[in-house]
Amino acid sequence: MSIDHDPDARVPGRTAAGVLTFVVGAAALTIVLGGVHAVSDLIGPVFLGLVLTVTVHPIRRRLERTRLPEWAVSLVMLLSAYLIIVLMTVALIVSVAQLAALLPQYTADITATIDDVVSNLERFGVDQEQIDKVVSAVDPSRLVDLVGSLLVGTLGALTDVFFLLTVLLFMAFDTNGARDNLRVLGSRFGGLVAALGHFANGTRTYMAVAATFGLIVAVIDGAALYLIGVPGAFVWAVLAFVTNFIPNIGFVIGLVPPAVIALLEDGPRLMIAVIAIYCVINFVIQSIIQPRVVGESVGLSPTLTFLSLVFWAWLLGPVGALLAVPLSLLLKALLVEADPRLSWALPLISGRPEASG
Repeated sequence: MSIDHDPDARVPGRTAAGVLTFVVGAAALTIVLGGVHAVSDLIGPVFLGLVLTVTVHPIRRRLERTRLPEWAVSLVMLLSAYLIIVLMTVALIVSVAQLAALLPQYTADITATIDDVVSNLERFGVDQEQIDKVVSAVDPSRLVDLVGSLLVGTLGALTDVFFLLTVLLFMAFDTNGARDNLRVLGSRFGGLVAALGHFANGTRTYMAVAATFGLIVAVIDGAALYLIGVPGAFVWAVLAFVTNFIPNIGFVIGLVPPAVIALLEDGPRLMIAVIAIYCVINFVIQSIIQPRVVGESVGLSPTLTFLSLVFWAWLLGPVGALLAVPLSLLLKALLVEADPRLSWALPLISGRPEASG
C-alpha cells in the first residue's frame, strides 16, 4: 500500500516551512522598522508635507473651477501650506520661549515639593530605594520636561525649513500630475487607487476636525487659565491645540502641566480649578463631540487608535504621536483596503459591525 497520499506524512514539512517563513518575515519586519526608526527625522517631515498637501487640496479643486492657470493654482496651494507652517512655527517658538522663561521661577517650588514627599515617606518608614522610585515618578519637573520635548519635537519638524518647504514645493506642483497618473492607474489597480482616495479623504477630515476643535479648546483654555491667574496661559493654550491631534491621551498630556504649575503657584485650590475647567471643556469636546464629528471617516477602533499612537510615537518620535491617525490610515489603505480579499478585516479595524444589505 502506498503512503504517498497520506496527508499526515507531509504535515511536519509544512509546519517547518511555515515556521521558517514566519521567522524570516519577522526578521525582515524588524530590519525594516529599525531602518525607519533610524531615518525618522527624514520620514517625519516628508509625511507631514504629504498630510499638509492633502489637507489643502480642496483649495486646488475650488480654484480649478476658475480661469486661473495651473501654475497659479499650485502656487496658491503651496502658499496656503506655507501659511499653516508659519503660523504653527511662530506659536510654538513663542510658547517654547515662554516655557523656558517660566520654569526657572518654579525650581525652588519643585525642589520643596520633592523634599516634602521624601520627608513624608521617611516618616512612614519607607526605605530609601522605594523613596527614590516614588520621587522619580512624581517629580513635577519630568512632567514639564515632557511638554518641552513635545513642543520642541513638533517645532523641530516644522522648522527643518529648507527640507520641509522643498518637499511641499514639489508636492504642490506635482499634485495635478499625480492625480492624472492615479486616474490612469485606476483601470489596472482600482482597489489601490480607491484605498488611497479613502486615505486622503479620511486624513483631510481628521486634520480639519482636529484643527478646528483644537483651536476652540485652545482659545477657551487659554482665556480661562488667564482669568484664574495660571502663569503661562499662552503656553498651555498652544499645548492644548497640539495635543488635540494626539488620540486618547492628548487630553491628559495637555492637562497635567498647567495643573502642576497651578499647584506650585497657589496651592490645591487653583489646581482643582484647572482640572475642573479642563474636564468640562476638553473632555466634552475632545472625548465626546469630536469623535462623533470624525465618525465614519477614520474607521479605526479606539483600541487600535491607542496602539497606533504608541507604535508611531516609538517609531517616529513626537511627530509620530501627532500624526498617528493619518499614518495608521495610510497603513490601513495600503495593507487592507487595497486588497479585496482582506475586506473582512475592515469591521474589526473600525470596531463597527459590517453594514448588512
